[in-house]
Amino acid sequence: MRVRILFFGVLKDLVGRPSEEADFPGGADLRAVFDTVAARCPPLREMARSIVLARNREFADLSTKIEDGDEVAFLPPVSGGTADCPPDPGHYFALTNHPIDTRSIIARLLTGAEGAVVAFEGTVRNQTNGRPALCLDYECYQPMALAMMAKIGHEIAGAHQVTRVAMVHRLGRLLIGETSVAVIVTAPHRRAAFEAALEGIDRLKKTVPIWKKEHFVDGEVWVEGEWDRDVPLAG
Repeated sequence: MRVRILFFGVLKDLVGRPSEEADFPGGADLRAVFDTVAARCPPLREMARSIVLARNREFADLSTKIEDGDEVAFLPPVSGGTADCPPDPGHYFALTNHPIDTRSIIARLLTGAEGAVVAFEGTVRNQTNGRPALCLDYECYQPMALAMMAKIGHEIAGAHQVTRVAMVHRLGRLLIGETSVAVIVTAPHRRAAFEAALEGIDRLKKTVPIWKKEHFVDGEVWVEGEWDRDVPLAG
């Protein structure tokens, strides 16, 4: 069986390539894929407790069987043209390489019946722990990221008394002060809108496969956050 393997963030740097193809015998599982790659790149085994594998754009544990033509992604801890989800009446989820225009997103959500609009914007700060920053680079596993954003948005809309939810994340290079992510919620009342927006950004940061590299005057580093506790880890 031939499988396509993808690497993101710091894992891409460690392995030395963004993707590769490999052959496995019938009945092999994701553990076999992980062991094969880790044998060539031992640091992956040391990081196993923070690495997540996805099979065909869905999180999966190591016992999951693979099939010919599968796509397996190695995902490090998330850190929190335009690629949109398929048409989704009311809600809006997107990835973009262009500046995020929050006002235009709000305009597409409004129906006239809202009593509250809460918009959260995450912006690029000029330092981390006192270390002056120059810029950030964002990359992601785009198909899976969009699917996860839509899943989170629909679950939030179903759990709170809100009308519409939007999540947009910027990719590529961002300068100090630019908006990297926006989570917008419309609702009849403010409390539900605030609670839904907070839950939205918190879940996005822990489950959506997006990574950032910080650039400083004296170097650069991939930023590691932490996976949600329900995500299956490789170790």
